[in-house]
Amino acid sequence: MVIVEVSLLSGFILAPRSRMLLEHKTIIKKLEVKADVVYIYLEKLSDESQNFTLQLEEVIHVKNLKPASIKVYDYYQPGGLQVSFYSGAGS
Repeated sequence: MVIVEVSLLSGFILAPRSRMLLEHKTIIKKLEVKADVVYIYLEKLSDESQNFTLQLEEVIHVKNLKPASIKVYDYYQPGGLQVSFYSGAGS
């Protein structure tokens, strides 16, 4: 099982519509949303490219917003962790 762990930007939440759209993707086995992190569980990765769009809603305006991380790792072997960062709307 593969986990895509998306830390949310400070002051943002996952938009309810975005959650519904993600839950209906057949590749996603489970979706878990905590206070500031979205966990997307996939059965496995393949050679095919996959795109996930998360729409966020700003609930608190934060100045000097810092980048948030996106981590991809194997649930059973988290040592092969891949990390990327994103910094805001439209990035």
